[in-house]
Amino acid sequence: MAYPQAAREPVASPPSVKVILASADLARVVDRIAHQILEKTQGAADTVLLGIPTRGVPLARRLAARIAAFEDVELPVGVLDVTLYRDDLRRHATRAVGPTEVPVGGIDGRRVILVDDVLFSGRTVRAALDALNDLGRPASVQLAVLVDRGHRELPIRADYVGKNIPTALAESVRVTLAETDGTDEVRLHAGPPSRPPSTSPSAPAAARPGEKR
Repeated sequence: MAYPQAAREPVASPPSVKVILASADLARVVDRIAHQILEKTQGAADTVLLGIPTRGVPLARRLAARIAAFEDVELPVGVLDVTLYRDDLRRHATRAVGPTEVPVGGIDGRRVILVDDVLFSGRTVRAALDALNDLGRPASVQLAVLVDRGHRELPIRADYVGKNIPTALAESVRVTLAETDGTDEVRLHAGPPSRPPSTSPSAPAAARPGEKR
C-alpha cells in the first residue's frame, strides 16, 4: 500500500548579498570625506571629530589620520556614546552603555563633526545631538557618514557622505571595518518584503541586528 508523501516545506533561499564597497573602495571614500572636510572647514581649524559607537569611532580615527596625512593637521578625536539618549530603550534591546571620551580642550566654541557608519532613520543622530547638550556648547555641529541609505524619519541631513545607496526598507546595509570586524567592506543584504512603516508612535519599525536607526 502506498502512503502519500508529506508535502515538503519550501527551503528558504539565503538572502541576496551585494558588495557595495570593497576594501580599496572604502579607503578611497574615507580619503574623499577627509578632503571634503578640509575644504568645507577651510583647513579644519578648531574642529573636533566625535565617533558614534560602534563603527563611527574607528572611522573618526581614520579621518583624523588621513587629514593629518594631507594637511599635517592633528584633529582631536573623541567618542560619543548615545545609548541612554535613544528613544527606543523601552521597546528594543540595545547595546551596553559605553564610555564617552571628550577630547582635551572640550567642545565648547569648537566645530564638532559627528562621525557614523550608516545614516538611516536619523534617530541615532538625534540621540547624539541630545548627548552633546550634556557635554557643552559647540560653535556648530556637522555630520559625516560613510553611507546614506535613505528612509529618514527625522529632518536630518549629513554634511559629508561617502556613498549614497538607494535601498528598500526590507534591505539592510552592513558595514564591517578591520578594527572591529577584521575586514573592510560595505554590503547590501536583501530581505523579505516589508510591511509599510507604522504611523503609530507605539509601534515603531524594529532595527535589524547590528543596524542603526
